[in-house]
Amino acid sequence: MSGPAAETKMQFLYALRSKGVTDARVLGAMEEIDRGAFVRGLFSERAYEDMPLPIACGQTISQPSVVGIMTKALQVTPRDKVLEVGTGSGYQAAILSRLARRVYTVERHARLVREARELFDRLGLVNITAVIADGSHGLAEQAPFDRIIVTAAAEDPPGPLLAQLKIGGIMVVPVGQSDTVQTLIRVRRTATGFDYEEIRPVRFVPLLEGLGKDG
Repeated sequence: MSGPAAETKMQFLYALRSKGVTDARVLGAMEEIDRGAFVRGLFSERAYEDMPLPIACGQTISQPSVVGIMTKALQVTPRDKVLEVGTGSGYQAAILSRLARRVYTVERHARLVREARELFDRLGLVNITAVIADGSHGLAEQAPFDRIIVTAAAEDPPGPLLAQLKIGGIMVVPVGQSDTVQTLIRVRRTATGFDYEEIRPVRFVPLLEGLGKDG
C-alpha cells in the first residue's frame, strides 16, 4: 500500500483484524494492494474506511473486512487457478492475484472490465485475465478451477459454476432470495458431491444474467 500514510495503513489493517480477518497471507495481500487505487471521485477519501462504496454501473466496491473474510474462506494456495464472478472495481481480483497462480475475473459491464484492466496493467498485476461475459455461466473454456468466488448474491449456488469446480475445490458465494437477507456459503466439491458450510450473514448486489448495457 504505497498511497496512504503509515498511520492510515495501520488503522486499515487493525480494522480488518478486529473484524476477524486474521490470516497472515490475506492480511499481507490486503496491505500490498492499495484500495485507494480502486475508488474514484467523491468517495476516494473514504477508501480506507471499512465500508462498501459506490462505483460505476450501479455497482459497489465491497467492504474491506468482507473482502478479507471471503478471501480467507476461499483458502487460496499459490498453485491455484481462481475464477472470480463479478470483477466490479477489480479490488478483489487484485488481492487474489497476490495469493494465487492465476486469476480469471468475469464481469457483465464492459466499462468496469476496461477500467479494471487499466488498473491491473498500471499495478503490474500480470496474472489476472479480465473477461466481459455473463458470469452466471462461469468461464467454461478455462475450467476446471481450484477456487471460485462470487461477489454477487444468487438464490442458490449456480449450477454452471459448481460444474466448473475441481474435485477438492472450494467456492465461496453469497446466497439469499432477497437483497436484505443473505448468507455467505463455502462449497467444497468432493468425489461424491458437494458439502455446504454457512460462514456469516452478508449483503451483496444480485447476480444478474446477461451483459450490461454500457457497451
